[in-house]
Amino acid sequence: MVDNILLGIKTVLEPSIFFYCFMGSLIGTLVGVLPGIGPLGALAILLPATFHMTSLEAIVALSGIYYGAMYGGSTTSILMNIPGEAASIVTTLDGYQMARKGRAGPALGMCAFASFIAGTVAIFLLMLLAVPIIKVALKFGPPEYFSLMLLGVVTLTFLSRKSMVKSLAMAAFGMFLGTIGTDMIKGVPRFTFGTNILMEGMGLVPVAMGLFGISEVLKNVESKSSVKVYEAKIKGLLPNLQDWIDSKWAIIRGTFIGFFLGILPGGGAILASFVSYAVEKKVSKHPEMFGKGAIEGVAGPEAANNAGAGGAFVPLLTFGIPSNVVMAILLAAFMVHGLTPGPLLLKQSPEIFWGVIMSMYMGNIMLLVLNLPLIGIWVKILKIPYHVLFPLIILFCMVGAYSLNNNVYDIVIMIIFGFLGYLMDKFEYDPAPLVLAMVLGPMMENAFRQSLIMSRTGFQIFLNRPISLGLLIVAVLLVIYPILRKGKRGTLAGAGSSEGV
Repeated sequence: MVDNILLGIKTVLEPSIFFYCFMGSLIGTLVGVLPGIGPLGALAILLPATFHMTSLEAIVALSGIYYGAMYGGSTTSILMNIPGEAASIVTTLDGYQMARKGRAGPALGMCAFASFIAGTVAIFLLMLLAVPIIKVALKFGPPEYFSLMLLGVVTLTFLSRKSMVKSLAMAAFGMFLGTIGTDMIKGVPRFTFGTNILMEGMGLVPVAMGLFGISEVLKNVESKSSVKVYEAKIKGLLPNLQDWIDSKWAIIRGTFIGFFLGILPGGGAILASFVSYAVEKKVSKHPEMFGKGAIEGVAGPEAANNAGAGGAFVPLLTFGIPSNVVMAILLAAFMVHGLTPGPLLLKQSPEIFWGVIMSMYMGNIMLLVLNLPLIGIWVKILKIPYHVLFPLIILFCMVGAYSLNNNVYDIVIMIIFGFLGYLMDKFEYDPAPLVLAMVLGPMMENAFRQSLIMSRTGFQIFLNRPISLGLLIVAVLLVIYPILRKGKRGTLAGAGSSEGV
């Protein structure tokens, strides 16, 4: 472990890696501060900018954007009552109320310190668990990988904030998009409609840019609501002793809740922050204070969403499977640079594996240093009018999409999915299962077909292997649970109406 940590530190301290770690953290914080973009949109927009970097520089920069956005989102939540990104929604409940009471400084300070503590513990747990999990992952064959990826897609739809039926439909559409192009086993074109444009498949980056970049611009342009930045002077960024006493257990609980929910497929920082807030309100001696400026309601969720961001790297680095849609974009970045995250990454490229982990710790330190002194600058950036900001976002998207293959059709695909994402939001369809299934679809198909090739009993190979069978049972239970719960509610409602008669 000590040798691995030293290897990671040596790698991160190279000037270029250090620079891209800093830039990723800074851009991520800015992305978190600006409402309406979010880490997912930023990663999709900026992924093409990393194509001329080395593989480690690219992964370090994109990772920094992700966990940097977890830090920055709290600033907007506290000062504007608008979450900078989805994981900071819960922070608005008590953070903005603290600001209205003249305690914006301690709220922002506690967010920064809770995020740093949780991020540090999450990275330590990642280092501790990575090697043992990799040893387990090496025992996985195609049947186990297929079942695990299927469970990942089902879990994401189960935990989706939208309708599960609609989420499953989006996952199915994403899998269909993943099949477009040349069949990897037989080498024949599929769903290309006789054109060469789709022979290499539907690009993930233009699709993600459209769904999470262009569509977000369209939604925000349509919105006519004006936002007001908290105008009072921000002072006293360091929380006092009583703030630390009130927050210490919230930070500890939020850290572990966030990390382990981040590992789960479909979990991540958003779910972690909501669960942490619910837990803190449940265990508090003064639950009536939540929503009125309780600092525990700020510390717990902020710790949880940062720890969740660290936990999400566990399945990506150990199994090569993204646990959420942001990790799917990072998986695409690995693949673009000729790397395959998973159990063999540690053996084949240990400097990449440990360099990424140690860059996260370095980034955490940078974010703590950046966030507190730059609060005044972030407040001024928040005052940039949307009619200036959004044309720049569209320009970056168009340049990024074209630079992928110097192909104008990638811009067309991005625009089509931009309008599609806008309509999906209108009709309450969640785009996250689509993108994750689009990434996992080809991998699932290959694992499925490899399993059948190596099998002498057909589909029974998935049932004859204990790990595969266990994962499939969990996936089936997640699908039928909402149906059973709905049926139970219908029965209870019928019984209630009979009693009324």
